[in-house]
Amino acid sequence: MSESVSVVIPCYRSARTLPMLVPRLVSVLRELSVRHEVILVVDGGPEDTWSAAADLARQVEGVRAIHLSRNYGQHNALVAGIREAQFQVVVTMDDDLQHLPEEIPHLLAALERDHLDLVYGVPHVEEHGFLRSLASRSVKAGMSAALDIRSARKISAFRAFRTHLRDGFEGLSGPHASIDVALSWATTRVGSSQVHMSHREHGRSNYSLRLLIRHTANMVLGYSSAPLRLASYLGFLVGTLGLLLGGAVLWRFATGGTTVAGFTTVASMVALFSAAQLISIGVLGEYIGRIHGSGMGRPTYVVRERAGSSASFEVPRQSSGAGAPAHNNP
Repeated sequence: MSESVSVVIPCYRSARTLPMLVPRLVSVLRELSVRHEVILVVDGGPEDTWSAAADLARQVEGVRAIHLSRNYGQHNALVAGIREAQFQVVVTMDDDLQHLPEEIPHLLAALERDHLDLVYGVPHVEEHGFLRSLASRSVKAGMSAALDIRSARKISAFRAFRTHLRDGFEGLSGPHASIDVALSWATTRVGSSQVHMSHREHGRSNYSLRLLIRHTANMVLGYSSAPLRLASYLGFLVGTLGLLLGGAVLWRFATGGTTVAGFTTVASMVALFSAAQLISIGVLGEYIGRIHGSGMGRPTYVVRERAGSSASFEVPRQSSGAGAPAHNNP
């Protein structure tokens, strides 16, 4: 089992769930007898979420809260928390009690037992509805193909990984962060562990189908050149089709079958070529826009304030003779 664990939780509209989640989480970590810390990253949103997180950071030992200056998105908030982590292993989980703290030991055990760098918690049963789960599986399949991430089908927001992997994305900047893509840059020793998940107790998930599609587009356009290749293939396909149509017209002319040029044929060819050009220009525009955005220096996140100390629970150590009591880091 790992000697020390940092748990990073991005928080958004979770004032009702955090007071239930954090005590359960701290209890599980203490039972594991590992040094630990809990980092609550409040990603903008209503002030009551920050109030709840800050109160927990002041009241519970080993809990820290970070308040971002605005809503940057889940993955950007994760980057902020991961960069604050002090211990050997980082565990990431959601704030809505769907990811059960009691399942963390299974992730840590798989990390050590199988000598892995990254373990995803894969649910025994899908926790979302059929359409949402289908969309999620489709996105993961697309990531596997477009981004060449072999472990994409295992991806989950419930993760445990060795903290040194963050060195692989130390220079990650800009507004479009993706933790799973960044982790894939640092290791191929990736596995999964089946875990139980609960239904969301309060509110609804912020990841609607629209946001899921948007996140997928951000990942594909931000971390892969596959769309550029697809635009090239589209141009080649349309060019081939144009040659075939041109050949058909010449053949009809040579055989005397040509009549007055048809408006439908001309209009169809113009529309076909125009569509291919606009798609290609749009893809190029997305890439150029992202380069421009990075050049402007848009931050991944900005921290507004912090609460709680960096002190963390330390495992009781045995002295010669009797067991020594637990003590805190200075």
